[in-house]
Amino acid sequence: MQRARALFSCLCIAAVCARLCAGGAARQTQVLGFSWENCGPSGAPAVVKSLDVSPDPIIIPGSLTAAAAGRTTVELSSPLQVNLTLEKEVAGFWVKVPCLEDIGSCVYPDVCQLLDMVIPPGQDCPEPLHTYGLPCHCPFKAGDYTLPKSDFYVPYVELPSWLTNGNYRAEATVSCQQKEVACLKVSFSLHTE
Repeated sequence: MQRARALFSCLCIAAVCARLCAGGAARQTQVLGFSWENCGPSGAPAVVKSLDVSPDPIIIPGSLTAAAAGRTTVELSSPLQVNLTLEKEVAGFWVKVPCLEDIGSCVYPDVCQLLDMVIPPGQDCPEPLHTYGLPCHCPFKAGDYTLPKSDFYVPYVELPSWLTNGNYRAEATVSCQQKEVACLKVSFSLHTE
């Protein structure tokens, strides 16, 4: 169970679809209008250069196709802290989702440790990361990283029912050695069939 929570937390931090899961085993959730932007200062050491997710809408659990590119001018090493703020639109107002059991607006003190829980050191990185020579453990060396268009299966993850429908926005601030290195904003909508 702890490994599953760590996997879920890593997906959240990556800001790609993990927070977009259905609340019931027989439900499917659709994500409409996915968008993203860098929110760090000009010249931030780490940036996302492109991020494409399809189909739109995304059905979860289910298959999705993603492509991404990013760059870091500094090595990203432990402790690699992520401060995630998740908001849900309620009656036209944005309400911060609290951190409950590592889901919601949480501070993850060291993502490197979470990655080690999900993918034990010494184990090959999962596909398609392995195929493209992309790392899945810290440290992440300075350089350019590209994930060509790749297919993934997003599994069902049980979330509270109040967290499965609506409009959301998330902001993840990444700090390495107590210095902010990146910031990413993501917006998405959820609709349960």
